[in-house]
Amino acid sequence: MSAGARLRPRHRRPRRVTDLARLVGDIAREMADLPERGEVATYIPPLAAIDPGRFGLCVVTADGAIHLAGDALEPFSIQSISKVFALTQALGKVGEALWSRVGREPSGTPFNSIVQLEREQGIPRNPFINAGALVVADINLAGHAPRVAIGELLRFVRHLADDESIVIDEIVARAEQATGFRNIALANYMKAFGTIRHAPELTLGVYFHQCAIAMSCRQLAMAGRFLMHGGLHAPGGARIVPARRARRINALMLTCGHYDASGDFAFRVGLPGKSGVGGGILAIAPGKASIAVWSPGLNASGNSQLGTLALERLADATGWSVFAEA
Repeated sequence: MSAGARLRPRHRRPRRVTDLARLVGDIAREMADLPERGEVATYIPPLAAIDPGRFGLCVVTADGAIHLAGDALEPFSIQSISKVFALTQALGKVGEALWSRVGREPSGTPFNSIVQLEREQGIPRNPFINAGALVVADINLAGHAPRVAIGELLRFVRHLADDESIVIDEIVARAEQATGFRNIALANYMKAFGTIRHAPELTLGVYFHQCAIAMSCRQLAMAGRFLMHGGLHAPGGARIVPARRARRINALMLTCGHYDASGDFAFRVGLPGKSGVGGGILAIAPGKASIAVWSPGLNASGNSQLGTLALERLADATGWSVFAEA
């Protein structure tokens, strides 16, 4: 071996954390001590009343282990995270035909923007912005009364989480109906293009109620397991969706799940994730873990400030980023 070879630094992979329970607890304690927590959503009155000091984290691993910390058992309004489950349901109903009514590209605009709809002839950029989620709700409404469509989605989420105690927060749903003027505008605008096919008020009713589903971090992480297991409810269990569809839902979460901050989330965390203005984030480490975090204070893009930071810490420590070396 030459002298130059002996002196050349060797590439070493970073040491990965193996005590996951301790890591989850350490992250929760770190988040509890941070003074800058973001701002709670104020345009939905019940969310404005949530204590920004709350923080919960749950990690469900592929072997079925569940690691909890902080307020991980406290229900919160999952808001736009519900779009993942509604999309899964809609794809089960109409399959690839869904993509004739909604796109698959990142928006680069705020979640409730109307600007792109005018430029793109009423076709929403992706199913995770509000306009796209309204189209998905419209698809799930087909052939049903709104109450039946809402109940169908709630039963699906309960099945995914193995938890019949999950409910819709009616106070939040009524507040959304009373204050959701931008969503009302989006639905009516798309109705003019024929993208929304039911009466807008019916589609909006389904959408407002799905956003008002209340879940804890534990329930949410359990509900996300099918995306960790390649479409299976559990290893060797029933199939929820084909493996290819699970991969594609994860891809949409990675590229579109945090609106105009999706690129930053991919850069910092490197996991498929879907946020909600209630402060929750569902993140998936395919084949490894389903993760839910909740901290109600939001950053300027409307995503949980501490939730994003906590997931960054978790991904760094475990090496779970989809961009990391195996």
